[in-house]
Amino acid sequence: MPRTLQEIIDHQDELAEAFEQHEPTPDDHLDPAAFEALRNAAAQKAHAEQALADAVTHARDAGYTWAAIGALLGTSGEAARQRYGQLTKH
Repeated sequence: MPRTLQEIIDHQDELAEAFEQHEPTPDDHLDPAAFEALRNAAAQKAHAEQALADAVTHARDAGYTWAAIGALLGTSGEAARQRYGQLTKH
């Protein structure tokens, strides 16, 4: 729904007023350590995913079947091939 310029300005004024009137409480504080832990875990996961993809490529280059790779990963060979096959030459 299109809004007029005046409606946008009025809304901006309402938001500015609410911001200026806001009094932070202890509940407003977010623990930065929790976010840092999440960021670190995400980075570790990305690193582990890359290491796993590299290991799958190495295993395929060494002659291991998709069935063997899938079994080690706890999945079927077809699922492993679908997940990692585009990374390998085989």
